[in-house]
Amino acid sequence: MSGLILKLAPNERVLINGAVIENGDRRTRIAVRTPNANILRLRDAIHPDDSNTPVARVCYEAQLILSGDRPASEGRKNLLKGIEQLTLVFDDRDSRNLLTAATCAVLDGNYYRALRSLRDLLPRESRYLAVAG
Repeated sequence: MSGLILKLAPNERVLINGAVIENGDRRTRIAVRTPNANILRLRDAIHPDDSNTPVARVCYEAQLILSGDRPASEGRKNLLKGIEQLTLVFDDRDSRNLLTAATCAVLDGNYYRALRSLRDLLPRESRYLAVAG
């Protein structure tokens, strides 16, 4: 049976189905076998004040679902709408692949995978904003 493998650094925290779990003093590998478990590495969490760009706002929406602060039914609609809007800006092949992967993940109910794909767009967005600014 396959699942998500989390590799945690010493003292790293992760949110799993609403429970904050903190690793001990050594690196750890955890296999999450429950399908569709809501998982968020707290080091990857976006602070609400930092969700001030289009990609960050869509990432934050996925994060709200993973943390249990947004019902999946509502968040799913918001995510798909946000991803659709991002496709209007990110038209290169790599970005389109990430957006397609995020869309497929949302449709499969895998919000962690969607967040991972969307986070890969953040550096690209920063470059676009630097050029535009």
